[in-house]
Formats: sequence, C-alpha cells, structure tokens
Amino acid sequence: MLLQRIPTYKTYTNMPGYDLVATAPEHNSSARIQVKSRWRTNAPGFPLQSLDCDFVVFVRLNRGSKDGRAKVLDPDYFVFPISLLRDVPRSVSWNKLMLKHVPDWESYRNRWDLVQSFLRRPAATAPADDGIEP
Repeated sequence: MLLQRIPTYKTYTNMPGYDLVATAPEHNSSARIQVKSRWRTNAPGFPLQSLDCDFVVFVRLNRGSKDGRAKVLDPDYFVFPISLLRDVPRSVSWNKLMLKHVPDWESYRNRWDLVQSFLRRPAATAPADDGIEP
C-alpha cells in the first residue's frame, strides 16, 4: 500500500476484524483494512467472517494450482468497500464469499483510490460539550 502512497501499519496479531490501518494524518483519518489472500491462480472467492472493517483487500496470489495445471501469474488485488460486501451471500459452512456474487467485482481491481478517497473525508469532530465538569 505504501507503493500507492497510502501510509499503512500492521495491527497487533489477531486483531479482530482487520489486519492493517491506513492513515491520513493531514485529515486526521484512518481506514481499517482486512486482507484476504488465496494461493491458487484465479481463486473464485475467500472466507469472510468479520465485517468489522472499512475495506477488504482480496489478493489472488495466482501461484498455480495443486495439480500443476494452472499458470503462475502476477497477483491480483481487489479493493472492496465493506458496504459493498455486507449483503453478499456467503456459504454457510465456511462463510466463503464468491466473487461472482459481488456486483461488478472486476471493477474493484486495484481500486486503491477508494481507500485514498475514504481517507480524505473529514474526521468526525468531537461534541463541544463532553459532559465533564471543570
């Protein structure tokens, strides 16, 4: 993500809901990002249990297949806003989300601009009266 000029930091191990935090200090904003990857070339989907994030980045590593028939390709990166994935059906047994069920899924390839735009939004301001007596 740093190559996309998005300052990003890894969270503590096993942080529930997300793996990375992208930041924009000049806007006092951040984005919680869950990363899902699959080894197989052209993997059709990924397990998704937690929706407690702002984006899911699905990485198809495209390293071939177990039987050796699939071609090794460059990785694919899909940047999905979580709002898009909330209503996508998932399998009951694995909570697996299939790309074919995501509307216009191919248009989210390398959409780092979605994270950049999210980070440019003004942060919510704290209420003037915090209820604490002086």
